[in-house]
Amino acid sequence: MTSDQRGVAFMVAAVTVFALQDGVSKLLATNHAPVFVVMIRYWAFAAFVLAISARRPGGIRAAARSRRPLAQIFRGLLLGAQIVLMTASFVILGLAESQAVMALYPLLIVGLGAVALGERVAPAQWAAVGLGFLGVLILLRPGFGVFDPAALLPLLGAFMFATYGILTRWVGRSDPPAVSFFYTGVAGAAGLTLVGPFFMSAMTPAETAWMALLCVLGASGHYLLIKAYEQAEASLLQPYAYLQLVLVSIIGASFFGEVIDAPLVLGSAVVVGAGLFALLRTRRRATT
Repeated sequence: MTSDQRGVAFMVAAVTVFALQDGVSKLLATNHAPVFVVMIRYWAFAAFVLAISARRPGGIRAAARSRRPLAQIFRGLLLGAQIVLMTASFVILGLAESQAVMALYPLLIVGLGAVALGERVAPAQWAAVGLGFLGVLILLRPGFGVFDPAALLPLLGAFMFATYGILTRWVGRSDPPAVSFFYTGVAGAAGLTLVGPFFMSAMTPAETAWMALLCVLGASGHYLLIKAYEQAEASLLQPYAYLQLVLVSIIGASFFGEVIDAPLVLGSAVVVGAGLFALLRTRRRATT
């Protein structure tokens, strides 16, 4: 098996774990505040980050040494808030529709990269961004009597995650990936710990078991993702990330009774197609 093939295998495994994580998150957040559920999950994630950081050269002190600590802290807090928002969206809108709108984020990164980082964006890539927004309009169905304002939650989540991605690129110009990874887990856990305890609620033994599984899934997913990017380039792996939309749709329909209707399928196809087209254009530019 080549390095690229191992990277793809790790990526598919990571996406599968993240889809399961979304399903368990919805299950728990149905009866408990999303911020509480995410806080517990982040405690496990932070412990995983600290363990990984401690094993690297220089240990935790080196991992915490950033040239842009405020930006690192902010992006960690932003991701934590984004996950809380998306967990709430899973409960209100469903897994499939939430993830379908979230699939817009790579296109948003293209646009934000041009505005915030001065990255060159070809006209075809801008067209892909516009096509992606058309797909979201199909998903949200405004003007047809079925639009729910809560459908804007995953759209906001997509903007937040795209902003997180742009910040990650920016701090990556001065900080190594190990530093960004450290602040992602530790800053997010610290921020959620300031809020989450106010929303704590008692869990049944079964829910406690599900919560333990969620923590394991979270750490496992990030580990598999790290291994994937160690083996292959991001441009090769990104298309496989869209597999998560398919998997969460299956989970949503099979276990939560979600309806996969024609607008959802069509809108998802448009968003994913636009994202893949933009990625293809980016890869062609990088090789010319």
